Amino acid sequence: MPTLDWRKSTYSGDGSNCVEIATTPTTILVRDSKNPAGPRLALPPTAWADFLSHVANADR
Repeated sequence: MPTLDWRKSTYSGDGSNCVEIATTPTTILVRDSKNPAGPRLALPPTAWADFLSHVANADR
């Protein structure tokens, strides 16, 4: 299994309370940064794109 490259948003500040994502060609994985060995949410890229669009538009 390939090593996943987990990333946090630059908006996370000190990074103590945030989510992290890792991408594969077919899946976006989301996890809690405080519990990296815990459960992961797996989303298809289209669902992740829809989520990001919704969040971006929520500020307007």
